[in-house]
Amino acid sequence: MILAASPDTPARPRLLLVEDDPGVRRALQLLLRGRGFDVRAYAVGAALIADLQAQMDAVALVADFKMPQIDGVALLTALRAAGWNGPALLITGFPSREVEARARAAGYALVIEKPLVEQTLGEAVERMIAAAARTPTTY
Repeated sequence: MILAASPDTPARPRLLLVEDDPGVRRALQLLLRGRGFDVRAYAVGAALIADLQAQMDAVALVADFKMPQIDGVALLTALRAAGWNGPALLITGFPSREVEARARAAGYALVIEKPLVEQTLGEAVERMIAAAARTPTTY
């Protein structure tokens, strides 16, 4: 049985999550759902790119940097080329000036180092979305 949301119930903002580690992906998905997001999680960036037309209404992206097939920077570059313009946050266990510079150049608003502190990630996503709503950005 499928239950439809009542007209009085506001839709939860959709957040895209791409993380190749299944345990981390599940933990982040639960954390972000607990913050009120409808989280669509993907194990690899290529899966999100293939599904992007169904996800164009997503309010933000949280992606890992180091993943098989396509890294987080190349992922955002592909999403921008396909017309998705939401704010994005990169998470990485391999922080460096080079990674940060590549992420910023691709359009990531924030780069956060793993291991993640739950409150830090949740608050960062909320601030990023609020800032993007105040300042429309064209990529």
